[in-house]
Amino acid sequence: MDVRKLMLVDDEEGIRRFLGLSLQDMGYEVETAANGQEALELFEQFKPPIVLTDIKMPVMDGIELLRRLKEISPDTEVVIISGHGDLELAIEALKNDAADFITKPINNDVLEISLERLCERIGMKRQLREYTENLEHLVEEKTQRIIDLERETAACRVVEGLSTALSNVANQVEKESGLFNELPCLVSVHNRNQEIVAANALFKQRLGEFIGQKSYSIFEGRGAECVDCPVRKTFATGKGQHSKEVVVSETGERIPVTVYTAPIHNTEGNLDLVLEISVDMTELSRLKEELLATQLKFQRLFDEAPCYISVQNPDLTIAEVNRRFDEDFPDAAGRYCYEVYKHRGAPCHECLVNKTLEDGESHQMETVVTTAKGEQKNILVWSAPIRNAFGEITQVMEMSTDITEIRRLQDHLTSLGIMLGSMSHGVKGMLTALDGGVYRLESGLRRKDQDRIEQAMDTLKHMINRIKKMILDILYYAKSRALDSEEVDAAEFLNGVAALIKDKAESAGIAYECDIPSGLGAMEVDSSAFSAALVNFLENAVDACESRRNGPPVISFRAAGNGDEIEITIEDNGMGMDRETRDKIFTLFFSSKGKKGTGLGLFISNQTIEQHGGAISVESELDKGSKFVITMPRQLPDHVRQAHHLQEECGQE
Repeated sequence: MDVRKLMLVDDEEGIRRFLGLSLQDMGYEVETAANGQEALELFEQFKPPIVLTDIKMPVMDGIELLRRLKEISPDTEVVIISGHGDLELAIEALKNDAADFITKPINNDVLEISLERLCERIGMKRQLREYTENLEHLVEEKTQRIIDLERETAACRVVEGLSTALSNVANQVEKESGLFNELPCLVSVHNRNQEIVAANALFKQRLGEFIGQKSYSIFEGRGAECVDCPVRKTFATGKGQHSKEVVVSETGERIPVTVYTAPIHNTEGNLDLVLEISVDMTELSRLKEELLATQLKFQRLFDEAPCYISVQNPDLTIAEVNRRFDEDFPDAAGRYCYEVYKHRGAPCHECLVNKTLEDGESHQMETVVTTAKGEQKNILVWSAPIRNAFGEITQVMEMSTDITEIRRLQDHLTSLGIMLGSMSHGVKGMLTALDGGVYRLESGLRRKDQDRIEQAMDTLKHMINRIKKMILDILYYAKSRALDSEEVDAAEFLNGVAALIKDKAESAGIAYECDIPSGLGAMEVDSSAFSAALVNFLENAVDACESRRNGPPVISFRAAGNGDEIEITIEDNGMGMDRETRDKIFTLFFSSKGKKGTGLGLFISNQTIEQHGGAISVESELDKGSKFVITMPRQLPDHVRQAHHLQEECGQE
């Protein structure tokens, strides 16, 4: 599949023509479609790995096209473009696994960076797939070779059952004729005095003339007191024996052999002779060493691979992990994968291992996991079946690549793009109002109408302040805006925040307990940003209590001074959260409210508190409520203050 193939879908012919030319200049093979239905028909023939589609089109819009493409080809990367900047549409697209969201007018540099990142992602998936297929092929090849050798060795053991048919074997061996001279083994016949009385041609060719010598003389390290020699034990027990020995050829070569003996009875039924067959195990020993070296090689690759690798049994227990997996998820062997990764008590409904066990295919997904140290990691997971010699799936290999940093950068760019798009219409309206204010000012100056001039100036000042606030918000969410800090009385500030949510809580029938002592002292905060963060936590507490099933709902908002810090606690007895949800609540676009939530609130609130130098700890259990403890410094950290001074200097320039 050519990674540089791309399909462009837009109902505007001009955009298809000019954007298509730009994409061709970037090195892509481009096909275009005017709507979603036409794109689906073209996709079956063109098979592009990347689709770039407008969001609002006749016949079939971009969201429906995205869903249909993901059903047909889950690996296809879809980039949504829009000239409307609608926040809800953007979130809906990303929730349906869109690769990116780009607003019009399209910046070619931004588009090129996004497409190159998708090409790298597709390439990485392909490399993982090829690695898995090669590994399966090598394991299958070596396994089949071992099975063949085991069958060959087992065939030699059948000789033990031939004792009743060997009455004339001594004669055959002595005359160098018959079956035993055709066998590719060292064959010899021994009497009760443990002397070699006959040997086949191969025996004489490789070891020399040993007729008349002691049975044990052909074996390395065996002497006259050899009480456990195979021949001697056969005469003692009357039963066939086998052992591992080493013989030395005429050229001095040491040959490892497996020795099998079988008793030969005379016509009276007495044990008269012993047949000894020695099978050369040199090739098997070489293959075992080669297999061991191969196993060590793949073990090193397994351990040194720059990703998490685990081998899981059909019951979802972990059989084996590589070194990197064990570092972040120690003592995982024998435990359930969903317990190690997600801290769940039951399998995930989208479990890749179960899917692979069901259909025998490889599957991939992106998810968030929590390490033993509490670190959240975005990972790209790929599953592959492990089959036995009969083609049956016995285990599943799961490989997970850490893409936390990539996702963090992507989320940052995505959140900024969504915000800019949603604000574009507001900016347009304010610019229109500015044009009106300028017109009124000019007309007032021409007419020398002082009232009209003053009204125009008020309009201009108001709109300039609104534009200034919007620009500061954009800089804040882009993490390039310093806090607009001020020193406030902590008790007065927190009581003001508490009052903002009081009416909402009481109207919902929720008991609202507020404990803010008057002697908290002063604290330095961006009052607007920090107030919004606390209100967000309180509103979530109200929502959680409204979903409470049993007992009267209660929300507690309290604070306490602790040296150079102030500890703020927001606690409720609402619906609570499980471990998996608790670990993800500060992730961008994650929401436990379904379509009612955007997944932005707690993400931004967490950013605000961290920018102040504060920290949040969370305790929660299902049906038992949640507790958020926010620890804030009384004074801003030095790095925050330096950023504030730098912002002021830039503003003066």
